[in-house]
Amino acid sequence: MIGTVLCYALLPVARLLRALRDAFFTCRKNILLAKSTAPRIDSFSAPVSGKPVLEEQQALLQQWLEEGAGGLHTNESASRIEKLSAISATEWLEGPEILMTSLSNLNVSPQSDDQEQQHVQTVETEVSPGLQEIVETALASCPAEGQEAVGDNAVWAAVRTQADLEVINAAPLSTEVWIEDPAVLAWSPALESDMVSTEGAVWPFQNAGQFQPLPAEIPYHEILWRDWEDLSAQVCIPEEGAETESLFEFRVMSYNILAQDLIEQSPHLYMHCHPDILNWNYRLTNLFQEIQHWDPDILCLQEAQENHYWEQLEPALVMMGFACIYKRRTGRKTDGCAICYKQSRFQLISASPVEYFRPGLDILNRDNVGLVLLLQPLLHESFEGTAISPLCVANTHVLYNPHRGDIKLAQMALLMAEIDKTAKMANGNYCPIILCGDLNSVPDSPLYKFIRNGQLYYQGMPAWKVSGQEEFCQHPHQRKLLSPLWPSSLGIMDNCQYATLCQRKTSDRRKYSREFLLQFRYCDAACERPAELILLEGVTDAIPDRPAHWPKELTVVNNPDQELFCSRNPGSVQHGLNLTSVYSHFLPQRGRPEITTMPMGVGATVDYIFYSAEPIQNENEGSRKMYQDGALKLLGRLSLLSDDILWSAYGLPNPFCSSDHLCLLASFGLEHSNF
Repeated sequence: MIGTVLCYALLPVARLLRALRDAFFTCRKNILLAKSTAPRIDSFSAPVSGKPVLEEQQALLQQWLEEGAGGLHTNESASRIEKLSAISATEWLEGPEILMTSLSNLNVSPQSDDQEQQHVQTVETEVSPGLQEIVETALASCPAEGQEAVGDNAVWAAVRTQADLEVINAAPLSTEVWIEDPAVLAWSPALESDMVSTEGAVWPFQNAGQFQPLPAEIPYHEILWRDWEDLSAQVCIPEEGAETESLFEFRVMSYNILAQDLIEQSPHLYMHCHPDILNWNYRLTNLFQEIQHWDPDILCLQEAQENHYWEQLEPALVMMGFACIYKRRTGRKTDGCAICYKQSRFQLISASPVEYFRPGLDILNRDNVGLVLLLQPLLHESFEGTAISPLCVANTHVLYNPHRGDIKLAQMALLMAEIDKTAKMANGNYCPIILCGDLNSVPDSPLYKFIRNGQLYYQGMPAWKVSGQEEFCQHPHQRKLLSPLWPSSLGIMDNCQYATLCQRKTSDRRKYSREFLLQFRYCDAACERPAELILLEGVTDAIPDRPAHWPKELTVVNNPDQELFCSRNPGSVQHGLNLTSVYSHFLPQRGRPEITTMPMGVGATVDYIFYSAEPIQNENEGSRKMYQDGALKLLGRLSLLSDDILWSAYGLPNPFCSSDHLCLLASFGLEHSNF
């Protein structure tokens, strides 16, 4: 009887909370956003949720009494409200603790008599006497038919809050904790009682260990707290007191926002996630709150689904002051890359989409894309009489397949060639460059070294080693990279430049340059006098002396109609953009590497922001290339997290982070000078 009473009493409240669930979804707020002064878009902003105040409790109970116990009179309802107000706060929380399972819409199978009796006893011991008295009084005034109807429903008698958390095999929340929708809790201001268990999550992946839980229970938002690292003190300003006058400051964010179609195509990758946090509308609101808070001036997005981009992302970003350029992946893919910039800070000079798919080429047979923009910074009127160089911004999402490093390298070479063409100025120098994207390569992999050091010897290298993702290559193919990596018909040189100066000559007359002919002055034929040559003393009897340093064998281009520019190092690829990474890829305070994503439960860094810098002379030719800031200076960055921290938050995505990647954010300063 007690179980039936509780079921009937709690069912209307459950229905009420389930009806309010969508409202709670839009009321979540990051603790960071509570401090933000950034402008808000009405359709994406929401008040901070908190515990129900007394008036809200009374209103909820009044509605419950009117709907679930319609036979009660108004004066009876009022007396019950007064009685409930006398119940302590902890007793009031017991109702939501049992009922918030509606978030998961669990379908609990009917229980056996023994199991049902066990659950009834458990619920009976947890409900306080004050709340039980209110429930019994309300039930007494209800029709008998309703009691019988609800009594037959064994589902609600068996539902427990812990079932939600059992979906991911994680430790349940403490019964002393304020139980809310996890999505709400993740974005709510921290209160003393807003604690969640930090026990390590058990991931449904093979060969994935479990990290030790943190030593104490801490607020959920603190688990994923990311510090802002101010690096402006390391920046050298030419003149004292000239920081505000000599630098054009701006922020750049790179974010793989996880296309919804990819979630639906690969649900096995997100088995650890609660279904509700994978809902696009929920994720969209989270993503916009994050973008609004950090307020970047340039936003580079990867995996932006085309229909979501045109219907939701682009309109909202325009309302935030952005102008957006989008490039969908080729073929039948539904997502792509976008670069958005604040129209009040930059003006577009040129936009160049890059398609990596080239028909008939096995090395370039995938549908990935890139974008390269040339932007002109807009100076304030107070800086009249000063000049500032353009800024080249590139964004890409490189192929994931860890077995096909050869394709990844060719895709990056194409992007580098487009950046080279866009960023090269009239004087032959490059304007400042920023390269963002999901490169699907780990730090210090051959592909990473190619971008950062400007050169890679690939001859004979296994294709699966290029991106450094060996842990995902259980059965690596024996494909090896051979020179040349791509045919000359592609029009890309080994130095990652377009071969516009090396087109075939259409004239019938063959023209030889002086430099071309001087290659032969010490060859074997030039050092021997032909037998039929008439011997003239002092004229045809002289034999040139070959210098000691001159090679005995010389390889030259046989056909002058063909390209005369040959790679100085066959089997290698180079570029001259001088790029270095914003991040160091290691957290010294934790002694662990930085993480930007956790595919299949394995933490890795695959997302980057590179920027152009000045190389430092290094006596060791084969050592790591060193850089210092040039015209473009790194002023700060948003810190990344380690894998053990993300494990304690049940990986990515989670209620706090709505993508399977963390966003990257950096602040730059661009020098400008007087005319």
